[in-house]
Amino acid sequence: MSKIILNSIRTPDGTVLISRHVHDYVEHVDSVSGELYMIDGGNEYLRRSINKIPFEELSLDENSPFELIREVYCRGTFDKDRKRIWVPMSQMSDDHLKGCIQYNKMVLGYSDNCFANQMYKKELEYREKHEIKINEEKI
Repeated sequence: MSKIILNSIRTPDGTVLISRHVHDYVEHVDSVSGELYMIDGGNEYLRRSINKIPFEELSLDENSPFELIREVYCRGTFDKDRKRIWVPMSQMSDDHLKGCIQYNKMVLGYSDNCFANQMYKKELEYREKHEIKINEEKI
């Protein structure tokens, strides 16, 4: 089974639901259909509601094109007001990506080849190939 990168649907009224981690149950009452739409499972499993008016599946797995993966594979962080935000790897600075790899290895004890580190390394390789450099913003 392929690793889930993005667990997401679009309801008939255009609302996009994203489940970011296991047991992250998300629901929405659609203004067009009047039905309750729900998703759950984050990157572990895809759980959906069954509706009369179907939703649009937006999920991606590791076999999806990397150009799409890099726009949706996110890391949680906090903004300057300490509000939780999700930053796609395509927008992370080069130093932030390298720091995440080190953090995963040194602090969390993950292997150098854990899935997250594989994604961050692939992003750095993609940037090198496409001559993309993102410097850290100074606040």
